[in-house]
Amino acid sequence: MKQTWRWFGPADPIDIYDLPQIGVQGVVTSLHHIPAGTAWSKSEIRKRQAEISKPTPQPTGLNWDVVESLPVSETIKTKGVGYAAHIAAYKESLHNLAGCGIQTVCYNFMPVLDWTRTNLAARMSHGGTAMAFDVVDFAVFDLFLLARPSAEDDHSPTIRQAASARFNAMDDIAQARLVTTIVSGLPGANDSWTLNDVMALLDLYKNIDATQLRANLIDFLAEVVPVAEEHGIRLCCHPDDPPFPLLGLPRVMSSTEDYVHVLTAIDSPANGATLCTGSLGIKPTFDVADFVDRLGARVHFAHLRNTLRQGPSDGDKLSFHESMHLEGNTDMVIAIRALLKEEARRKAEGRSDWEIPMRPDHGQNILFDLHSDSMPGYPLIGRTRGLAELRGVMAALSTES
Repeated sequence: MKQTWRWFGPADPIDIYDLPQIGVQGVVTSLHHIPAGTAWSKSEIRKRQAEISKPTPQPTGLNWDVVESLPVSETIKTKGVGYAAHIAAYKESLHNLAGCGIQTVCYNFMPVLDWTRTNLAARMSHGGTAMAFDVVDFAVFDLFLLARPSAEDDHSPTIRQAASARFNAMDDIAQARLVTTIVSGLPGANDSWTLNDVMALLDLYKNIDATQLRANLIDFLAEVVPVAEEHGIRLCCHPDDPPFPLLGLPRVMSSTEDYVHVLTAIDSPANGATLCTGSLGIKPTFDVADFVDRLGARVHFAHLRNTLRQGPSDGDKLSFHESMHLEGNTDMVIAIRALLKEEARRKAEGRSDWEIPMRPDHGQNILFDLHSDSMPGYPLIGRTRGLAELRGVMAALSTES
């Protein structure tokens, strides 16, 4: 597998020149400054490519291999006013990316929240920190801070009682920290987001259930997959994170069966999957080898990260934290073995895209990370350790016949 690294552009505290020292072979990035629903121009794409290759003072030897992500606007997800214009912009972005030589595009179809955590720096027993999701803390936010109408329907009596006790014990600083943490998962979120803004976004989905959202996803793919096919682009959808409904919002990419449904509905090699072992692995029923066995031909990108279920649960909602890459609920050896087997199958078929780009997704803050200002989930040392561990597994498994 091609070992890539997510880099957030010139604003990323990790210098692009540091990546070759880690053994990184390619870069995953996005044009985060361009709003969803707006086309990416070739000039902006080429500018980011130049920032990655850095021809002066010496070249990095790196290229922009994977877009993560080309955002799907809430207008597209809800088929709201301006839908046609947003679809046209998405198609134009694909055309321009292909014109600049980029062929793998990751996206997600999560309503409102791109990802959700309740703690960005939960203390681990070894002294480092990790991002975590706690169902009681989330209930505190939903029931008492956001005060969403009908929120009580989404939490069991036991969790509501625990949330009430926890809320009453929280001071203003703790409450504000929880709000900021959860709102961090909003695309483009910053200090200007308010709880009223969140409620307004949720209101967009008041008449959209999982069946309708899935239909909207398939309609979106029916529009953009032909463009991707024309230009040799591989689209790959990232799973819901976490893979269960929150805030009354539907989820439609939370299981292997969800992927089977969507990839079958638009049956094209250009319509593919991002296998995120951390997100899908939160569910106890997830079988990573089965996922690759059934859908491996359409896996265009892999996020090799791990999560550990720990703490209170509430039906399908589970507490968890981001674990070390080899220490969570997903057996990473099984995952990597399945992906290497799929690569070998593709190579035997003569596929030009036989090599699957992967990256060590998320990481715990350890050592120097604890004193640095990295993006949540994207520390330097924690991810470097993760990549080293994954590389070791790949090296060992590559000797198997």
